[in-house]
Amino acid sequence: MDRRRFVQHSLGAGLLLAGAGRAVPAAARTLTGARTLPDAWGLQLYTVRSLMARDVERTLASVARIGYGEVEFAGYFGRSPVEIRTALEAEGLTAPAAHLSLEELRSGFDEAAAAAAEIGHRYLVVPYLGGSERPGNDGATGSALGDGYRRLADEFNGLGARCREAGLGFAYHNHDFELEEVDGLRLLDVMIENTDPELVTYEVDFYWLVHGGADPFDYFSRYSGRFELCHVKDRTEDGEMADVGAGVIDFAAIFGRSEEAGLIHYFVEHDQPGDPMGSVRASFEHLDALDA
Repeated sequence: MDRRRFVQHSLGAGLLLAGAGRAVPAAARTLTGARTLPDAWGLQLYTVRSLMARDVERTLASVARIGYGEVEFAGYFGRSPVEIRTALEAEGLTAPAAHLSLEELRSGFDEAAAAAAEIGHRYLVVPYLGGSERPGNDGATGSALGDGYRRLADEFNGLGARCREAGLGFAYHNHDFELEEVDGLRLLDVMIENTDPELVTYEVDFYWLVHGGADPFDYFSRYSGRFELCHVKDRTEDGEMADVGAGVIDFAAIFGRSEEAGLIHYFVEHDQPGDPMGSVRASFEHLDALDA
């Protein structure tokens, strides 16, 4: 694949979706053919973490004024679940998902599930594997590394079962290190193929997927319906993160395959924006214009 740009993928080709018989998610609006967009664009609040650390309520109010309807948390900035819920309700926002480390879920699942119920989350998402959480931190390579990811997938199935019992979904968010190939198979593929689709979904980060040399459409085709959440994060030709619309990722084409992917929730993200609120505004304006 041309990693600089994959806009050459035709919307007309390959629209015989594997999930064409499924109903389009309720939180979606049909544009043309199979193209669907969400009723509410979401924002991963990590993008505005410096502002959230100073004033949660004011930041959420600004996000809502721009036009976002959903947010995804990455920490609660010292606020209680009740305080977070109150702040969201005041601005008409919902928070379908929250990021928690694998260690947080291992050691404090009940607390995390209770907070999710209070706030109104529908998914708990492991956003990254750091330190001892990541298979291979002990130096394992090759088949041994693949086996480590299979054991991790088993753990994810267990967490997914606990989430289901609590009325929640469980998801994993990719970066690019999972795109390393072992025995002819990417580690991300190992994870997807060894997790139960009834228990584990994935939050696809389009920047990291493309940055790692993978093709989103290939993943949509091979693992139809496995990606209920996504991070809408753009990439420049030289690999830098960018506001949505300022890079080379063709999100209109991606969203044209949203039903096949299984996408329900779309969260804008930029890890290191120079002007956080300006960044989320620019990204929203680009996305909002897609159905103009």
